Amino acid sequence: MKTAFIFPGQGSQSVGMLSEAADQWPIIIETFAEASDVLGYDLWHLCQHGPAEELNKTEITQPALLTASIALWRQWCVVGGRMPDYLAGHSLGEYSALVAAESMTFLDAVKLVRLRGELMQEAVPVGQGKMAAILGLEDEQVRAACAEAANGDVVAAVNYNAPGQVVIAGSNAAVDRAIEACKARGARKAMPLPVSVPSHCALMKDAAEELADALDEASFNDAVIPVIQNVTAKPETERSILKANLVSQLYSPVLWTDSVVSLGLHGVQAAVECGAGKVLAGLVKRIDKALTVYSIESPEACEAARVAFTD
Repeated sequence: MKTAFIFPGQGSQSVGMLSEAADQWPIIIETFAEASDVLGYDLWHLCQHGPAEELNKTEITQPALLTASIALWRQWCVVGGRMPDYLAGHSLGEYSALVAAESMTFLDAVKLVRLRGELMQEAVPVGQGKMAAILGLEDEQVRAACAEAANGDVVAAVNYNAPGQVVIAGSNAAVDRAIEACKARGARKAMPLPVSVPSHCALMKDAAEELADALDEASFNDAVIPVIQNVTAKPETERSILKANLVSQLYSPVLWTDSVVSLGLHGVQAAVECGAGKVLAGLVKRIDKALTVYSIESPEACEAARVAFTD
């Protein structure tokens, strides 16, 4: 049986995340302490006590979720869990996957995702960009609605999360027009998301250029486990390709549906969602019902996954 680990992105954070795991696994607190030293503030305290408005700031959310994922990955290694055949991460989660693949160090990744969050927010000031979830339309219908609504502004389908679940992003007015165009096409829901950054669209190109400079300064290695990358939905191991796709990812759509399909095509039958929450497990069920997804967010869940992966 081939297996995979999948790492969540923004939207999976919550105040109090991993508190149960930290009571029994010292490595959770140790990993957060490492990140805190880099960041210059107590990341664990913020994750446990909030306020939520602070945790939800993209430059804080990104290192918080990365650290949560890597803490759980390290615990999986401590208990002797079987190494997966493939790795994948949703947006920010791709950085977690690359740390697990030994393509970059954890501390480099913490610095990069903090910078990534800061650059994304600087690229589009608060109040000028928007994202919206579109439910109940085919992908092509969403793309057509965006094309109709653009009128010279930026709006595009940016997260293909599951069949009938697409997120769009762009400038405020264009996204509002696209929401109405999607409703006119029969969308079951078309609603703005509570985020301040229009991720994965052309408005992020300036941020991507600055991120590319930072990535050039970071140490990159070939991946020891293939990573299904967001931009291509294909497994990659070569460091120059991994790095180039990280840059493109900032202004290109997240092909999550295709990534999960790719796992199935490569023979993966079971996956672990390695991080806070169970957002990805829900998406996977909608994409490939034959793919079983485990969690390792608690000691009991981790042991169940370890036994299942051993069998």
